[in-house]
Order: sequence, then structure tokens, then C-alpha cells
Amino acid sequence: MTLSELPSPAWPVLVLLVIQAGDAVMMVRPPKFIVDCLEGVRFPRDWWWVLTTAKAASVVGLAVGLRVPGVAMTTTAAIVVYFLAAGAAHIRARALNSAFWVNCLGMLLLSLAVLVVSFVRW
Repeated sequence: MTLSELPSPAWPVLVLLVIQAGDAVMMVRPPKFIVDCLEGVRFPRDWWWVLTTAKAASVVGLAVGLRVPGVAMTTTAAIVVYFLAAGAAHIRARALNSAFWVNCLGMLLLSLAVLVVSFVRW
């Protein structure tokens, strides 16, 4: 097994980029389901800007990483870690509703799949 420094295929990275961009934009004025999710895990409202910044930074990292070796792979790995932390926050808060199963674990699986499909060579 080896790792590829540039995504191949690139389309999964583009899909993740579009989703992360939409998520970052929604964080500017979070809809009810995001507010409910963040309040459900007791994430302090004063820190919501950090999530917006992290999501926007992931979009930049994925875009740059389409041309700069290692950047998209590192960014995708960071997104996996982000959703692992989000999952842990949900479990700790016992907020195991549909937001946990669909949004959090769904995005964890998607980002992990992108990491494997686009960067791991067997």
C-alpha cells in the first residue's frame, strides 16, 4: 500500500469540497438543524466562528490540493479527524439523534472514503 500525493481520481475530492463549501456558507447564518446540533452537543456559541473558519479553510485546502502535492490528502485527513471529534462530542453529550447518525457519521464515512479512494494505492 502506498499513498498518492495528488488525488486520483480527483472527483471525490471535488465532491467533498462542494459539501464543505456549502457547510461553511451555512455556518454564516446557521439553519435550525445546525443550531440544534451545536446546542445539542453543548458547543459554546462564542466558538461557532471557529467551525466556520475550519470549514472554510478545508475548502481552500482541498482546492489548493488539487494541484499542490500532499495538501488535499492532509486536508481530507483533517476533515476525518474533525468528524471523529464531532462524533465524540455527540457521544459525550448523549446527542445520538438523526443529526449524529446522518450528518456526523455520514460525513465521517464520506471523508474517510474520499481519503481511501483518492489517496491510497493498493
